[in-house]
Amino acid sequence: MKLLNYTSKFLAFLLLILITIWAVLFYYAMLDEIYDSLDDGLENQKLLMVQRAAEDPTILEQNDPEFKKHVYDFTLISKKTFEEFKENYRDTLMYMLNEKDYEPVRLHESAIAINKKHYRLKIITSMVEEDDLAKDLILYLFGLYLLLIASVLVLNNLLLLKIWQPFYTLIKQLKDFRIEKNTAINIPKSNIDEFNLLNTTVDKLIKKSTNSYITQKQFIENASHELQTPLAISINKLELFLENNALKKNQADDITTVLDNLNKLTRLNKSLLLLSKIENHQFENENQVNFTEITKNIVVDFEDMAHHKMMKVNITNNGILNYQINEDLAVILLTNLVKNALIHGQKNEIIQIHIESKSWKISNISTSEMLDENTLFTRFKKYSTNKKSTGLGLAIAKAITDKYDLKLKYHFDTTHIFKVEFP
Repeated sequence: MKLLNYTSKFLAFLLLILITIWAVLFYYAMLDEIYDSLDDGLENQKLLMVQRAAEDPTILEQNDPEFKKHVYDFTLISKKTFEEFKENYRDTLMYMLNEKDYEPVRLHESAIAINKKHYRLKIITSMVEEDDLAKDLILYLFGLYLLLIASVLVLNNLLLLKIWQPFYTLIKQLKDFRIEKNTAINIPKSNIDEFNLLNTTVDKLIKKSTNSYITQKQFIENASHELQTPLAISINKLELFLENNALKKNQADDITTVLDNLNKLTRLNKSLLLLSKIENHQFENENQVNFTEITKNIVVDFEDMAHHKMMKVNITNNGILNYQINEDLAVILLTNLVKNALIHGQKNEIIQIHIESKSWKISNISTSEMLDENTLFTRFKKYSTNKKSTGLGLAIAKAITDKYDLKLKYHFDTTHIFKVEFP
């Protein structure tokens, strides 16, 4: 969800709460004002009726308790009742002929004394129906809420969007930024201090990261090159020494052990260099790779090794598997998985490779039990005693799948199964 929409969501929710609270307070304040106005009107009518009764006493004889003829009623009461009577205002119901139903009215009762006689005076007046008032209030408030939300959305998409434009421009450039391609970022100018601070900080961070990346890349390449040369010279010197000198068996064995360790160091150096290049995104070229064809070529390359171990590799193709990836890394990925199956697989058994449109799977039978999935793809984790293994094959495979959003999974079901899932 975009920042503006995220803000609008909370603003809409806040407006709903505030308008609801305001509506409740406004409703009761309005009712209080209405009642106050009605009561003032009834009080004024009472004074007018007292004044009229003093001028025309005949209206005191017009007793109308059900208010069928008048909106007032005079009822003769005792002096004791007069003295104890308390003036009051209250709501009641009255049958309305026009509505043909009982409707709420406001009633005022008071005790008056005229010509030494005491009367109870009742005066009524129509009032606003609260249920209708509440319905109208809710309707108008709902319209107001929709108008406010529409105004907020227009404000966000016109004014605020323009204000936030430098931020979105920077975000878009950061999204397309690739440190391995040395992509340039044009920092947009802004009149807002916070945006300028963000732009300055991002610019410094990118420059620092780019310099660190270039330095690290150069170091890895130089270190690899500098290590490979003395290793190759040492191996060649020792091999020549073995060929040109008659050594005792224990001496020859010692030199052979040194050669094995130097060869292992050479392979380890190459593997670490490859792993670093993968993690530093130095394999830029990508194209649609046919994994079926690559698998067939790899299996042909490993025929001698499979024959030596008296093993066979079967390929089952149930779909076309093409994916946008660096072809060299695709070959390394499948090579490591096939080689891993051949090295750890049991002799006289068949390695099965299943290819589908969204997955590549290899399974082999081994004498070992289920492997630990938590440490299987970590560096230098070895599950065999093979001296030529560097413990980086599966780590390299995992780094390649992570780079291209693939999923490398391990499963044990009488056989060891490695599966690559494609999105």
